[in-house]
Amino acid sequence: MEPKRKRGRKPKKLISAVASPSASAAADLNMNDPPPDEPLTNADTASEDGPTPTSSSPSRLRGRPRKSPRLLPLAKKPKSSQPDAAPGRSKSNGTHPSRRTTPRVTVNGDAPVALATGDRWEESAAQSAAPYMDAVVKVFCVHTEPNFSLPWQRKRQYSSSSSGFVLKGKRVLTNAHSVEHHTQVKVKRRGSDTKYLATVLAIGTECDIAMLTVEDDEFWEGLRPLEFGSLPALQDAVTVVGYPIGGDTISVTSGVVSRMEILSYVHGSTELLGLQIDAAINSGNSGGPAFNDKGNCVGIAFQSLKHEDAENIGYVIPTPVIMHFIHDYENSGEYTGFPILGIEWQKMENPDLRKAMGMKPDQKGVRVRRIEPTAPEFKFLKPSDIILSFDGIDIANDGTVPFRHGERIGFSYLVSQKFTGETAVIKVLRNSQTLVFNIKLATHKRLIPAHIKGKPPSYYIIAGFVFTAISVPYLRSEYGKDYEYDAPVKLLDKLLHSMAQSEDEQLVVVSQVLVSDINIGYEDIVNTQVLAFNGKPVKNLKGLVSMVENCHDEFIKFELEYQQIVVLETRTAKAATLDILTTHCIPSAVSDDLKT
Repeated sequence: MEPKRKRGRKPKKLISAVASPSASAAADLNMNDPPPDEPLTNADTASEDGPTPTSSSPSRLRGRPRKSPRLLPLAKKPKSSQPDAAPGRSKSNGTHPSRRTTPRVTVNGDAPVALATGDRWEESAAQSAAPYMDAVVKVFCVHTEPNFSLPWQRKRQYSSSSSGFVLKGKRVLTNAHSVEHHTQVKVKRRGSDTKYLATVLAIGTECDIAMLTVEDDEFWEGLRPLEFGSLPALQDAVTVVGYPIGGDTISVTSGVVSRMEILSYVHGSTELLGLQIDAAINSGNSGGPAFNDKGNCVGIAFQSLKHEDAENIGYVIPTPVIMHFIHDYENSGEYTGFPILGIEWQKMENPDLRKAMGMKPDQKGVRVRRIEPTAPEFKFLKPSDIILSFDGIDIANDGTVPFRHGERIGFSYLVSQKFTGETAVIKVLRNSQTLVFNIKLATHKRLIPAHIKGKPPSYYIIAGFVFTAISVPYLRSEYGKDYEYDAPVKLLDKLLHSMAQSEDEQLVVVSQVLVSDINIGYEDIVNTQVLAFNGKPVKNLKGLVSMVENCHDEFIKFELEYQQIVVLETRTAKAATLDILTTHCIPSAVSDDLKT
């Protein structure tokens, strides 16, 4: 008799549905899994969402609201020492041996094929069943992430695996977060036992796509590159192929397209067109292609939604975004990014608001709230302008434009279809007059950048004070995945609402104080913004280094946030720096990028 299971407790699941605190306007976006041989740290469980420039809803700065769904990039499947699953046993049906049916097996996810008992697999038959699957490869990467708390060194390296696929021109596509902070990348073909060294050609941070190549000609022998299909419609069947967690061989899951809209890209901290599918997508699937029923690639798996109330919600990068990345690289020789319209806007759905702004009954559009000072639009647009159309396409009062039959989409989709440096025709209503501007589009310059794009963090040390520039990865490293709630309010306010006034502006902070006799009484200063040095505003970290190094006054004075000041004698402060560097085994008082 089988023992009864205790009631009130659910059995454990292989992958738990995790949710993290988030504001109601956006889901918390979890980042890469930690390496299996390291303890879980704040940096390893970080989230990677950033402020959305078009958001008009207020953001919470502190407190822990009710948990909401978390979007997870599927990229990395960290190498694990867990044993493989035991092979399943054949279950006897209790019939006479002569009545047993012929075994039926599935070839590459296609319909079952009957095989006579004892027949051997024919390689040619397996290939002809789904030849496009041979273009799917497994990507192995060794990562060495920066140490933002100790910016003069890096963290311990770790390895991960993900998926990718072959394109024309001896190129391989995968996800950007699959090869982030890479030190070595290797790829392996399906059914092969050889790993080939790969070179990263381009990394598209915003769209979460990376392009690789392999110099060894042996890798490309017999490989047929994939062909891209058109944008699928709702309810179209899709098949996701890759190398997710749970095994070493290729995996196939199928589903349908359930939604198509502008999505928040976890890794890129931006919003682009995306597909939602109901096919099971797990860690390690990142970079794997999604096929239509004709065997054409219609997208790249890149993230999923994990929540106790949601099941089998995965997201795919569609072909328009993929082709934009490829054409961008082919036309310019590098990835230049997706341009944006550097404004914050407001819906014009209220009839009284439209009447007060001088709009006619047949006019529709959105109101300009603020304009990025570093954006090209700053020279043309003004607050309270009404944007009526973009490149001749009328914008509705809710900020949407026609997409396909029976569908509408945010007008930022039109902007994302352009390339950096291209010109857009924007029609606006200002003081009841219609104006038309030809504006050259550019990428977004944030005061607190969402990525450092593979570069080591900059730092400067004087008298034990460690100065650095704030970025989203830095906040995640310091405060963990809930940095949007745990970081100081002043920094969060600048992250969500402040705009850079110039291209080279940075938010400089005192990261920490390396204790020494020279800095007694200042030990508790942590992550506090530096406003001025000796009465002069601090614009960026390089400017601060120049002012301190060229200072010949008797004292050096740092004016910090919260009306704090730090005063040190100039001669003794500079003399004490060398001893502090020696004590903490720091090779240099200034990072390499600030020495020139």
